[in-house]
Amino acid sequence: MEDDILIQISNRIKEKRREKNITVQELATRANVSKGLISQIENSRTIPSLIVLIDIIRALDIDLNAFFKDIKHKDHNFPLVIKRKNEYEHFEKEDARGFSYQRIFTQLIKNTTIDIVILELAPDASRPLVETEAYEYKYIISGEIEYLFGDDSTYRLNQGDSMLFDGRMAHTPRNIGTGTASMLVIYFFEDNTAT
Repeated sequence: MEDDILIQISNRIKEKRREKNITVQELATRANVSKGLISQIENSRTIPSLIVLIDIIRALDIDLNAFFKDIKHKDHNFPLVIKRKNEYEHFEKEDARGFSYQRIFTQLIKNTTIDIVILELAPDASRPLVETEAYEYKYIISGEIEYLFGDDSTYRLNQGDSMLFDGRMAHTPRNIGTGTASMLVIYFFEDNTAT
């Protein structure tokens, strides 16, 4: 099943960059943006402006029409969407070890894109602090998680606990248990261009 348009664009940029054997830093230099911005866009953590998106596509040396050719909005009869477990998409995000993501579904609802993911953390999982241009809801399915915000605020969450926060705060989870920890993650991306 197809992802929402923004997720498709993120995936397409990463796919085309890898096909052309271009590093994130090279693409950033060619598009005159930061390496961090390219990483955030590829990992669906931020939505680029139209100008930046066009600069990135041109930096990949791809015709705009060819880039957008197969990208389209899901054709679902919303409000009911069913997605079977075998349809969940496994994907990777930033430089993280032991993080296993499964996208359940992404849906544009009014002026908000909702991206629902299951994240599994191995006992030795690690990644740097990240920021996301979305509100994030976390529900702990199993295990023990410690969430770090900034450099010093930590919160411990156990099975059944949940939290909602502004993803623009630097954050990262850490599995503090002995087995794999699992959580439901819901990202709420607001469309700030809507009037």
